[in-house]
Amino acid sequence: MIQGKVEICGVNTSKLKTLKNDEMMQLIKQAQAGDDAARQRLIEGNLKLVLSVIQKFVGRGENPDDLFQVGCIGLLKAIENFDTSLGLRFSTYGCPMIAGEIRRYLRDNSTIRVSRSVRDTAYKVMQCKEQMMAERPCEPTMEEIAKRLELPRSEVVAAMDAIAAPVSLYEPVYSDGGDPLTVMDQVRDSKNTDEHWLERIALRDAISDLGERERRILALRFFEGKTQMEVATEVGISQAQVSRLEKNALQSIRKSICVN
Repeated sequence: MIQGKVEICGVNTSKLKTLKNDEMMQLIKQAQAGDDAARQRLIEGNLKLVLSVIQKFVGRGENPDDLFQVGCIGLLKAIENFDTSLGLRFSTYGCPMIAGEIRRYLRDNSTIRVSRSVRDTAYKVMQCKEQMMAERPCEPTMEEIAKRLELPRSEVVAAMDAIAAPVSLYEPVYSDGGDPLTVMDQVRDSKNTDEHWLERIALRDAISDLGERERRILALRFFEGKTQMEVATEVGISQAQVSRLEKNALQSIRKSICVN
């Protein structure tokens, strides 16, 4: 975890500085006016903000140093574009900008290829989101973004889902000091469980032990949905015989499954 990492990109994380909000606003104005010294102080004073954001992306196989550097690029963009007249805290605007830059990096370096048109839509969505967050303190909904871009909501959601960084099943989501709880621990397939697989295997074996005529009767009755009279006509026996053979076959299957 990054909390225990003292050096990252050559920066001693235990000695990072922080800035008060009033000082931050003044430095941002100076930096946007071209003051390189003010920009440097802003960067140094917000490295903890970068660290807090990149912790959300740790555990995906990426080098923390790389994520830190990309996060710093997002920080620079946030400093350049932040509007001090809106009365917002810088972190409210900076965190999404830093996270967006990291997501863009992970997406562009992902082995999963997304079509150009979907990527273009995703870029527009992220830019629109950043603009809307600069205009107000709350994060816009997908409906609001779709309305501004004049796109269907489903298209906006699909584009963002397509570029989302994949999550490892073994990524820790919680730890109380013991073995961490991973994504896999929270994923449950209620359909394809071990019990169901065993039941299917037992059923298949039980049916294979039946005679050919009994298997055909069951197939016509339960797979094709035919009545006993229709089955009798197709097989060439009486309806009473079909009923008896069907009953015997089902009893044989139940017995075979119970024994297994």
